[in-house]
Amino acid sequence: MKIFRGIARSGDRLPVALAIGNFDGVHRGHQALLAQLVAAARRHRLSPAVMTFEPHPRELFAPASAPARVANIRDKIEALADAGVERVFIQHFNRRFASLSPEQFIADVLVRGLDTRCLLVGDDFRFGARRAGDVELLRSRAAAHGYVVEQLATVQDHGVRVSSSEVREALAAGDLAHAAALLGRPYSISGRVLHGRKLGREIGFPTLNLRLAHKRPAAHGVYAVKVHGLADDPRPGVASIGLRPTVDDTGRWLLEVHLFDFAQQVYGKLVRVELVHKLREETKYDSLHALTTAIRNDTAAARALLAPVSPPA
Repeated sequence: MKIFRGIARSGDRLPVALAIGNFDGVHRGHQALLAQLVAAARRHRLSPAVMTFEPHPRELFAPASAPARVANIRDKIEALADAGVERVFIQHFNRRFASLSPEQFIADVLVRGLDTRCLLVGDDFRFGARRAGDVELLRSRAAAHGYVVEQLATVQDHGVRVSSSEVREALAAGDLAHAAALLGRPYSISGRVLHGRKLGREIGFPTLNLRLAHKRPAAHGVYAVKVHGLADDPRPGVASIGLRPTVDDTGRWLLEVHLFDFAQQVYGKLVRVELVHKLREETKYDSLHALTTAIRNDTAAARALLAPVSPPA
């Protein structure tokens, strides 16, 4: 896979079959669109490509009401690669880009910028300034610009539209089973292990620390988890996703994982933290002693949940 910040330079440009969207979480609805993208690319002998946006458009125009993030950019790109996407164009979404008229977007971005020959969109796709462009406009300009448009109907799960919003709601409610059903895989967060303040080590619960890039992650609270990437099998542990209000007032989001019976130094290691069961919401405690007691209780609960089940005698 090739990743571009914006539009590829002319020497690295190929005709593409293109899908456009935020693709937050790359859920089953996205996967259906991407499967059709890859199939169309094969039919037309094109490279399957995705244009996505950073930041989310609503983070620019209405940051207070911007949606929580299901996935970081690393996990999004990995999921796109797993779906067969060969090129990802990460478009910086700023006011200049947002001001492009639908006609400019088609001519300057889709045609001259990306050399789009086949465009796949969902049934609610909108584009251009004030979201004035729609699928009908794309179709009306297709012959003149040398591309074709294919449209995908909404994917539903037991009558519920599969969407990033539905995934966010499931994660906010701690319903990891429903989130996994929508995503087609267990929900997880990846990142590199960073140095922290070593407070966990001082109170008897050393942690692996992963920085969360976004201010509004969709999952938050305390979880029983499995950590992939440290051994052949995932390692069990307990994790907190939050702001650490008892010991930190910086407002920085952090994912902290205490692994059971694990003492290796793994700074810089890329790991994937799979959320298995939500134990509770994050709480601010009056003392470090109260925090330590809560972590001890969380650890016992997570151990019980993650303990291997013995086969019947």
